[in-house]
Amino acid sequence: MQASHIRKGAEKDLPQVHKLIYELAVFERAPEEMTLTLEQLQLDFAAESPAFHFFVAENDGKITGMALYFFTYSTWKGKTLYLEDLVVQENWRCKGIGSLLFEAVLNEAHRTGARRMAWQVLEWNNPAIEFYKKYKAELDAEWINGRLREQQISQLATH
Repeated sequence: MQASHIRKGAEKDLPQVHKLIYELAVFERAPEEMTLTLEQLQLDFAAESPAFHFFVAENDGKITGMALYFFTYSTWKGKTLYLEDLVVQENWRCKGIGSLLFEAVLNEAHRTGARRMAWQVLEWNNPAIEFYKKYKAELDAEWINGRLREQQISQLATH
């Protein structure tokens, strides 16, 4: 096995990234919730202002993990890098790939002048919680996540 190589993701990587996203949905026990198509992922990445950026991990010439992120803005802190998902293929876990991907995103936050880096982790995902604790991350149980789904947005929007 060769050492993991981390690099910025490119359009050609999106089919494999889409598969990793589905693998994550299965791991999180909600594959039916993933409605994102490869075509939509490609459109959102190719936009004049891409909706997201990502890093990939390569091992033996194959993508074995990815970290997808985007920028948002905090009215209290300023520019924020939001790590949407970090996923490593099951058979490649516990080999340091997650750390390499997380550190690539962390370095990107620093390089781009982000004042904060944020993400979510499911309360039952103990391996991920322990992973983030190694970085001395603040894991805040105080905040409640709010969300409107596509159908709700359509119903509530004033046209």
